[in-house]
Amino acid sequence: MKTSRRPGSFVRRLMALQFGLVAVVIGLCVAAAAWQATARVHDHAEREALAIARTVAADDGLRRAVADQAQLEDLDEEALRAGPLQAGAEDVRSATGALFVVVTEDRGYRLSHPNPAEIGRLVSTDPAALGGEESVSLERGTLGESVRAKVPVFAPGAGPDAGPGAGPAPAVVGEVSLGLAVDRVSGEVRAAVLPVLGVGAGALLLGALGTAALVRRLRRLTLGLEPEDMSQLLRDQEAVLYGVDDGVIGIGPDHRISVRNRAARELLGVPRRTEPGDIVGRDYRDAGLPAGLVRAIADRVPGPLRLPLGDHVVVARVREVRRGGSELGVVVMLRDLTAMESLGTKLDAVEAMAGALRVQRHEFANRLHTLSGLLENGAVDDARSYLGEVITAGPVREPVENLAAVHDTYLRAFLGAKGVQAHERGVALRVGEGTALFGRVADAQDVTAVLGNLVDNAVTAAVAAVGPEDAAAGPPWVEVDLLSEGGTLHVAVADSGGGVPEGLDVFADGATTALRGGDAAHGHGVGLTLARRLARQRGGDVWLADPGRPPGLGAVFCARLPQVLTTDEERR
Repeated sequence: MKTSRRPGSFVRRLMALQFGLVAVVIGLCVAAAAWQATARVHDHAEREALAIARTVAADDGLRRAVADQAQLEDLDEEALRAGPLQAGAEDVRSATGALFVVVTEDRGYRLSHPNPAEIGRLVSTDPAALGGEESVSLERGTLGESVRAKVPVFAPGAGPDAGPGAGPAPAVVGEVSLGLAVDRVSGEVRAAVLPVLGVGAGALLLGALGTAALVRRLRRLTLGLEPEDMSQLLRDQEAVLYGVDDGVIGIGPDHRISVRNRAARELLGVPRRTEPGDIVGRDYRDAGLPAGLVRAIADRVPGPLRLPLGDHVVVARVREVRRGGSELGVVVMLRDLTAMESLGTKLDAVEAMAGALRVQRHEFANRLHTLSGLLENGAVDDARSYLGEVITAGPVREPVENLAAVHDTYLRAFLGAKGVQAHERGVALRVGEGTALFGRVADAQDVTAVLGNLVDNAVTAAVAAVGPEDAAAGPPWVEVDLLSEGGTLHVAVADSGGGVPEGLDVFADGATTALRGGDAAHGHGVGLTLARRLARQRGGDVWLADPGRPPGLGAVFCARLPQVLTTDEERR
């Protein structure tokens, strides 16, 4: 059961998937860039705080003042609030924009602070620098959260600036703690991340536009079909292409052959898909197709176009394919008419025999009416005499001279029927004196198709060649000679027509000969082509033995039909 779906669902799914992938990739890139920017800002803030604290801790005056305070047991808080340490620390804080600059002595008591009330009190965080090591951390104190650097203050003449031999252990007399407000760092982070976010948003917008363009192109290429529709079309195409007897060739707008089925390959005699020279993917103008078919495709001639292809007669039709105003290409349909034309020729032979029987039935009915009339009138003696004449004359006369030389009942009846038709047209049909036919016809259909075609053409030529000046030369005639050779039948048909014009190929498709009176001469290309094709399918042939150009002696056509006769021994 086919499920219903909303139009364009595949397009929406594809666009959502594509946009989602683009958004995820851009989001990951933006997150990575923002993380790197944040880390860079924090690292810069730590380095800045550490550098300022080092500079403050390295000041000689500050070191001497801190060393002096470290030697005291009790701190003079009032003196410190008004002293140089507090003033110097505030100057540094104002100049650098730091949250605080705090100086402590070796026990961790504050010697300076932005809030003078905190001077003389222990620091609120761990005075890690009193151990002689610098540290940088994010901590919360009395002034809030900040990035703070803690640097030890060494006694004058000791520490990193002391020369060689200054002593094994530098004396730490205090520390400098400098903090940068988190709000300031966050502002720098936002300033660094916002451009990254802007670039990400722009990339996301471009991704959306690119996705929309891709979806539109995909819809145009797929003609708005869903994947389920395309898979169903593929199944339908396989079923149609390989489920019909007609040949199908598909040609795209770029003039390249996109598809062809097996029937087309067999009719055109082109290579298989696995063989080199396959026409699929090639330009139809260079694919080796018949010239007439190439012209029909180029001119978009709908047909039907008749094509003689070897032993086949093919009718081609060209159809343009459009969908939604777009040209999708051309479809060429090929239909094999060989079997149909063969059947038509064989039916013509049957029709000829039926016509002969009709004539004989009419003549026989006349005899019966004559006999009945004599009896009705009481002329018994005359009726007896008339009946004796009928018995002596035999059956209804067949106007074919030397027909008794043909012993096969089927050929004899067929030639008799043709003789009746020829007699109605004023042509005498006769069997040649050299006829030597032994055996019986095993395949009457092909024999009568070929023989009937040759006789009909000869009768037509004989009739067309007769003019007023030819009346003294006698009636036109057609002579048939039959010769058997095992199972092979040899046929020769001559006539009194005007012959075949020089340079005319009577076996070419559509070849005709225009004689006086406007009638087509024997040598109709379609009939002779079909007769030759039927003979060659059996391994035989039909050919022009003599064009018959001298006046009064027409053309001679011959045929060889293998395996159409059987001997008495074979029948037994």
